[in-house]
Amino acid sequence: MAKLIYIESSPRKERSISIEVSKFFLDTYAGLHPDDEIEKIDLWSVSLPEFDGFTINAKYKIFHGQNHSTEEATAWQTVTDIFNRFKSADKYLFSLPMWNFGIPYKLKHYIDIITQPGLAFNFDPATGYSGLVTDKPAAVIYARGGEYKSDGGAMDYQKPYFEMLLGFIGFIDIHPIVVEPTLSTPEDTEKIMESAFAQARKIANNF
Repeated sequence: MAKLIYIESSPRKERSISIEVSKFFLDTYAGLHPDDEIEKIDLWSVSLPEFDGFTINAKYKIFHGQNHSTEEATAWQTVTDIFNRFKSADKYLFSLPMWNFGIPYKLKHYIDIITQPGLAFNFDPATGYSGLVTDKPAAVIYARGGEYKSDGGAMDYQKPYFEMLLGFIGFIDIHPIVVEPTLSTPEDTEKIMESAFAQARKIANNF
């Protein structure tokens, strides 16, 4: 039995295309893996702590091998708890719309919490950075109103950034599904969604 964590970053819910494709993916996956656990993290429903002075001081004390103060230790424990929930998965599904050519700020907030030394990555002055979230597949559903090309166009700071971040913390098995352009005619949108569902089915079948 495996655990899949689904991280949702759109607030539009029933009107969200990224969520609609994600639900199709999860339904397909659940039908093939009825004994697996699926846990949802809705970034608009969870309480994410501010990355404040105590937290960032705690982060840099780890870099320098220094001890935390009581306040810093408390702040860092909150970060560790959120990261441990994230890392508890064997597989991941992310859904994210494009906002202003990038990612929703709730997802950026979450990334800034979990991407920490000793948790998501290590740093060695001699060898540089190494990711610690390894040997786990990730499927990512990107939705964008315009057409930016799945390989990343000049104004696409959504897919290149997010996949760079995943690679930084250790992911190498990444399966993107790009749904674009969502601001199309009803006829074109139907074709776009059919293509997205077909990709989701194919990936879920082998996930």
